[in-house]
Amino acid sequence: MRALCWNGVNDLRVETVNDPTIINPKDAIVRVGLTTTCGSDLHIIDGLIPSMKEGDVLGHEFMGEIVEVGREVKKVKPGDRVVVPSFIVCGSCWFCQQQLYSCCDNSHPHPELAEPILGYPTAGIYAYSHAFGGYAGSHAQYVRVPFADNDCFVVPENVSDEQALFLSDAAPTGYMGADFCNIHPGDIVAVWGCGGVGLMAQQSAYLMGAEKVIAIDRFPERLALARDKIGAIPLDYTKVDIQEALLELTGGRGPDSCIDAVGMEAKGEGLTQVYDRTKQLLHLETDVGAALRQAMMACRKGGTLSILGVYGVMDKFPLGLMMNKGLTVRTAQQHGQRYMHRLLDHVSKGELDPAFMVTHRFSLEDAPLGYDMFKHKTDGCLRAVFKP
Repeated sequence: MRALCWNGVNDLRVETVNDPTIINPKDAIVRVGLTTTCGSDLHIIDGLIPSMKEGDVLGHEFMGEIVEVGREVKKVKPGDRVVVPSFIVCGSCWFCQQQLYSCCDNSHPHPELAEPILGYPTAGIYAYSHAFGGYAGSHAQYVRVPFADNDCFVVPENVSDEQALFLSDAAPTGYMGADFCNIHPGDIVAVWGCGGVGLMAQQSAYLMGAEKVIAIDRFPERLALARDKIGAIPLDYTKVDIQEALLELTGGRGPDSCIDAVGMEAKGEGLTQVYDRTKQLLHLETDVGAALRQAMMACRKGGTLSILGVYGVMDKFPLGLMMNKGLTVRTAQQHGQRYMHRLLDHVSKGELDPAFMVTHRFSLEDAPLGYDMFKHKTDGCLRAVFKP
């Protein structure tokens, strides 16, 4: 089959690789219908995530049709149109039973690679380096889905492929970030980042009862989507002092909750940006923490900080700021299985429609071009979607 492979930093190629096969009786093989870029892919492409190997197939956000199942798969069958969360879960370990799905104890085949870095292994994730399981990704014609009964969700007829696609990762990640905020009627929520996850966090905050959602970014076309599609108040951090603007919009108190949907490659301004970027280039740290520090500073006393951006090692983390302000911090990789039925219901009822995030469509053969546009945000590219 054809697949998009990582061959080194900023070296992506579409190559012919072996078709996936059933390895475990709980597996399914899915013919990929649609698969999309994700901001966290850029950390891999830019060489910030260790333990990638030449030839690894990229992609972790996808939907498609089941073509084959193992003998122990009972809940789904060939012919089912399904969406698959990006994290792979067994469904039976203690963490899965607590719905902490991205912490699954049984889906990482090489825990010894993660334990020195994290202390404990996380769940496996498609195409996110061998430290996170080494699973082949979804930018391919076919993909093997372990634990198919837990990880394949049948898509209702009134939900389109493009709507279902983003329920794999962007929508549940954003929804989880809003859920972490424990939103009450009248709350004001500020979201850093208007990429796919940030936009979904903004829409989810409104679904959960927020009175006002504030969207922070620097790209006019993304801020326009936040305003026009979500109803958020857009703020361009290159044109206004974010701290002052948020105080003005919240009556001097600060947002009740702040969501960081940016992560380790944030763009900031001033000396801290120069410091972080220099250390990142020298591989002395992996993270630029501009968005996270700004969110921590802006959040009201006793508020909630929800961190969705992917981070590794960051200097100058203002722990004292969090402690003295009494912030509650919630963070995780996405527990997609926890929210999937709820999200499918929202989409079915017309309360959530993530399909607007598709700005560019490509064949799989043109995936390197799609990633180049996505990375550099040319032509207003929010998400590039590939159809194998």
